[in-house]
Amino acid sequence: MEDRKPGRPVDPAKRDAIIAAAAHAFFKQGYAASTIEGIAADAGVSKVTIYNHFGDKRALLCAAVECECERMRGHFEIGSGTGGSLRDRLLAIGTAMVAFLSRPEMIQFERRIAAETEHDPDIGLAFLDNGPRRMKAAFAALLERMRSQGELDIPDPVLAAEQFASLCKGMGDLERRFGAPADPVRDAQRIEGAVEVFLRAYCR
Repeated sequence: MEDRKPGRPVDPAKRDAIIAAAAHAFFKQGYAASTIEGIAADAGVSKVTIYNHFGDKRALLCAAVECECERMRGHFEIGSGTGGSLRDRLLAIGTAMVAFLSRPEMIQFERRIAAETEHDPDIGLAFLDNGPRRMKAAFAALLERMRSQGELDIPDPVLAAEQFASLCKGMGDLERRFGAPADPVRDAQRIEGAVEVFLRAYCR
């Protein structure tokens, strides 16, 4: 296993392997129980390589959360396309959002982060800044583009992004965090209702 020398460019493949190993560890074991040693072993690199790429465990958490949320932000491109009605595009985004947040590993991860935040509030802030807040900013940017294209009349895209997400999740998001089984039929009804309410409020 080779470590990066001073001045040597970062190996993208090695960096991706570290982030993938870290995300797996954080999701399965939680942040506190995950170790740099274990992540390095899973990624096939040395601890020094991880420190050279990321600096510390907190920065590694930020990178892993950001990478995971990139998967969701990609769905916001659905709303930028010219194909499909505005309703259909919002339905697709809402469906992808709820599916992303409802994954058992995501629910487990958020529970652990919340518990660890009791002892270290910076852990919670790192998660919020690199996950939910980045996703909200990406969705707000999409809503701003829809406004500029004349599809929506939204005075505050950031607030509207929060409203749409909250309507789509409803009580289902809270119920799943406390062990209730998933209800795909009710989830679909929530999303359809959210889109209807959103369009009534903001559609031109």
